[in-house]
Amino acid sequence: MEVYLDNSATTRVFPEAAELMTKIMCVDYGNPSSLHMKGVEAEQYLTNAREILAGILKVKEKEILFTSGGTESDNLAIMGCAAANNRRGRHLITTQVEHPAVLNTMHYMETMGYRVTYLPVNAYGQISLEELQRQIRPDTILVSIMHTNNEIGALQPIGEAGALIKRMNPNTLFHVDAVQGFGKARIYPKRMNIDLLSISGHKIHGPKGIGVLYVGEKVKLAPIVHGGGQQRNLRSGTDNVPGAAGLAKAAELLYAHYEEDMERLYWCKRYFMEGVRKLEGVKINGLLPEKPNGEGTAPHIISVSISGVRSEVLLHALEEDGIYVSAGSACAARKPQPSATLKAIGVDRALLESTIRFSFSVYTTREEIDYTLRALYDKIPILRKYTRRS
Repeated sequence: MEVYLDNSATTRVFPEAAELMTKIMCVDYGNPSSLHMKGVEAEQYLTNAREILAGILKVKEKEILFTSGGTESDNLAIMGCAAANNRRGRHLITTQVEHPAVLNTMHYMETMGYRVTYLPVNAYGQISLEELQRQIRPDTILVSIMHTNNEIGALQPIGEAGALIKRMNPNTLFHVDAVQGFGKARIYPKRMNIDLLSISGHKIHGPKGIGVLYVGEKVKLAPIVHGGGQQRNLRSGTDNVPGAAGLAKAAELLYAHYEEDMERLYWCKRYFMEGVRKLEGVKINGLLPEKPNGEGTAPHIISVSISGVRSEVLLHALEEDGIYVSAGSACAARKPQPSATLKAIGVDRALLESTIRFSFSVYTTREEIDYTLRALYDKIPILRKYTRRS
């Protein structure tokens, strides 16, 4: 049996999205910048994709910008905003638990002379709105806060943060990395005072290599990729038509069944946690104390620290049974340093390298969860004995 529980890293593409992409690549393969009919056909796919995404986000079609993925969207939001608005100030704000696509970009901005404030989080991975208010200054040009943490599933108070930012400094732009949140939450940039929003195709059963950056029509943004001037001069390069169409199709399918999918994902999360709690020496990270069943956190992510077992050892032991999980962020999983998110929420030092992330999708079944739980019950006691002997 094969059980894929690493959906925060990437997801299986919906067949409908793959079929549409195949048609575009093999039949309607024109360059949308071409003036002939093949180009017009390709351009229509881009127009349709923007219509779908703009409808889901309740924004204008011209505010949808296609990128190569979440990382480029984050980079463009931060670097493009800084370059276009540096006369107003050189202060940026983010959090200590952002994805490397944001954190490493912020570190780069510091080398370019910008000042960056990194907001701490509590034991549940959430920022303090009071601390955010204290840190906003007249020269703050951008605040970047993720919607959903990719490691522990913590949800940030995005709506409240957006209102606070605009109240404190109307000129400060608000960027939200929604790579893990889009498809799992209803996000409306206009209502939430979001100026820039990052989305990735392969996290929502769409293809890899395609992303979206929502850019509010009044936002000043400088391009970081220069070339033929596609997409309003904000992101040059031949448009990825099959990618854009596939991403939009996946988003359309997800939001068409949103309520039932969310109910099912939360059921999977509760059911899995009930089973995991039967093990000794196990801690589930990021759960709110008043909502121990997972409400108030992402429906698809569970971070489990297991004392006495190194995460990499358990990961490969599960892999032997066809179960695929993660030891943390896929973008940092091959690097030896402990998770910045787990450190920020105060996970015990002994557990930093003993934490596994399980992440579900609409394809996850009860049978797969039961199979995974049985494997954990069998393997963890054996691995603990081996660890003590070594």
